[in-house]
Order: sequence, then structure tokens, then C-alpha cells
Amino acid sequence: MTIELIKENEIEETCEMILRARRHSVLPEYYPPQSEHLTITQDELERDMEEKMKGDHFYVAKENGAIIGCGGIGANKGNFTESRIHTIFVDPAFERQGIGRRIIEFLEADEYAKRAEKIVIHSAISAIPFYRKLGYEHKNGELHFADGTFFLEKRMG
Repeated sequence: MTIELIKENEIEETCEMILRARRHSVLPEYYPPQSEHLTITQDELERDMEEKMKGDHFYVAKENGAIIGCGGIGANKGNFTESRIHTIFVDPAFERQGIGRRIIEFLEADEYAKRAEKIVIHSAISAIPFYRKLGYEHKNGELHFADGTFFLEKRMG
């Protein structure tokens, strides 16, 4: 498996993988029917990805040329001491093979992570145990929930 910066011509394939992963892992009982987690379209996702690519570092994980995972990192709201990891997804056919962990470790080695005092992640409820295994805890030690996600953080250094 390789992890590399996404190329413009990989956006569509990456978004298709993200939608497969969302359908597989999002638990509808935790989200209202109108939630973005359940209703986002391919076009909306592609526009969102293009925006993230402008200022953040967005990577894809590939196996034999196929995109099997992705993730991004950037400054958290322009803050140079705090970074944000986002859009972590693994194709359902490749889950539980350590790919998500490798993507997070790769992002934690990125220049945005190296300069940060802490990294924040917005997590679906189903992913909280995964992030906690990697050292992320509830932001400021408290359970924060907004817009369908939980806020976790990891102190760096």
C-alpha cells in the first residue's frame, strides 16, 4: 500500500469510495434523516474535496492503483498551533487491515502535525473507539457533540 497526495483526476474515485464507506459505517439511528452524513451527494462531496485540497494536505491510500482510503490534515481554522485531521475513510472491502491506522500515522508525520501543539478530529460515534486507541481523547476531557460529530484531540510533542 502507498499513501500519496491526491491528484485532480483521483477526486471522483476517492468520493465514490467515501460514499461506499459512509453507507457501510454510518449508523442511521444516531443521525437525523436530513443529516449530511446520510444525504451528501457525489457532486457536493467532490466540491468539498476540491476546497480541502486548496489549503490542506489531502492524501489517498492505494493498493494496486486503486484508492482504498483517504485522509487530510490542515490548520484548524487558520490556527498554527492546532491542526485538524479530516475525511478519514477506508473502503469497506479493506476495513480491519490497519489501513486507517496507517493513514492516521502518516498524517501525524505531516508538517501540519509536526508544528501543532495538538491535533483535533471530528468523529462519528462509530469511530470514537478507533481514534481513542490512537491516543485521541474527548476535547478538553469532555464529551462535545455538534453537527453530528464528536470532537476529539491529541496533544503532540
